[in-house]
Amino acid sequence: MAITLSDAAAERVKSFLENRGKGLGVRLGVTTTGCSGLAYVLEFVDELNDEDIVYEDKGVKIIIDPKSKLYLEGTHLEFVKEGLNEGFEFVNPNVKGECGCGESFTV
Repeated sequence: MAITLSDAAAERVKSFLENRGKGLGVRLGVTTTGCSGLAYVLEFVDELNDEDIVYEDKGVKIIIDPKSKLYLEGTHLEFVKEGLNEGFEFVNPNVKGECGCGESFTV
């Protein structure tokens, strides 16, 4: 299984990278935090680490570390706009539960 992007998410990442003027792609990861234990991390990557795993979808490099791969395998990244709010949304088939505030999850 891979990590994929919706068309809107891919275009948004490309736009951010273009505006930054640099960057190889986007890093998706998880960190230990919150009520349920895990939270998503999304950041732009300028240099790869030796252990990084690189996927590519719709012309965007998606970079993850080996630890996060366990939790993110099969995830689809969406970019959604709802009213005045907009942001990336992780559609992760590995999630077993989320906290009430939606900031963290369990697998």
